[in-house]
Amino acid sequence: MKSNNLKGSLILTIGSLIWGLAFVVQNDANTFIKPFAFNALRSLLGALVIGVYLIMKKSITHTPVFAGTKEYKKTAIFGSIVCGVFLSLEINFQQLGIAVYPKGAAVEARAGFLTALYVILVPIFSIFFKKKTSPVIWISVIIATLGVYFLCLSGGIKGIYLGDVFVFLCAFFCTFHILSVDKFGKIIGGPQLSMLQFIVCGTISGIISLITEPDMGLQNIRLALPQILYMGIISSGIAYTLQIIGQKYAEPAVASISMSLESVFATLGGWIIMGNTLTIRELFGCLLVFVAIITAQLPEIIGQKKGETICQANQEEKQL
Repeated sequence: MKSNNLKGSLILTIGSLIWGLAFVVQNDANTFIKPFAFNALRSLLGALVIGVYLIMKKSITHTPVFAGTKEYKKTAIFGSIVCGVFLSLEINFQQLGIAVYPKGAAVEARAGFLTALYVILVPIFSIFFKKKTSPVIWISVIIATLGVYFLCLSGGIKGIYLGDVFVFLCAFFCTFHILSVDKFGKIIGGPQLSMLQFIVCGTISGIISLITEPDMGLQNIRLALPQILYMGIISSGIAYTLQIIGQKYAEPAVASISMSLESVFATLGGWIIMGNTLTIRELFGCLLVFVAIITAQLPEIIGQKKGETICQANQEEKQL
């Protein structure tokens, strides 16, 4: 058991490292390509990667990729549109937020920890869907609020960047995206829904790009190709697969903590690769947000140990 936990933890930590470094990649991509065009290409590439995986799986298991029933097709179409719209809002607000941060704002750390607030928002908004919320969640909300204060507000209103607002909106729409995936994923299938929602998201982002980013050309795509490949293949394809494998071995407590390291790796990546540093107050804010994230997952961890069904808040979101 200890050996399996160690193996699962290592696999999940590698996945978290990939997702954390994705914030560095996204920030770097803004130098070469506009946000909507970038998200359109990375989403469509992600759909292609997952599509190849599904085809390979079909050739091995000899099972159809999609069920043939009429009811399934209706659910697949409707569910993929709903999830794809929320995913589009989520990743585009995130990319826009990263793009408008001023230099020296510790972009990766702010974006990483503010995005991670979805872990706390999901159980809160689950109340409207008549799902029970543990009192522990409200403790995590208080801790997270203090963390955001030190991270973004300790210098007053002037300390808030437009990027902070956009990334918080990303976490907000991420919450509804997760709740949508929780509703439709079990019916449609995780990889199937992932592929379909990426197609919807890529299409929406592409249309907006054609309207609002008319100066985009092949030269921009060529310059941003490494970043597009990283987000489409490594972040969406490889890391998602690592998560599925890792969760087969690691216990829920180990899995949750390992996946929560994403925001920490985002901060380290911004510091080591991009040279961004944080003030003492900002570091303290990051620490509080991280504590809040771990605290918010305690009811889920305890519930898993008792044999209850785990909420998919961390599981499905990591497709990005």
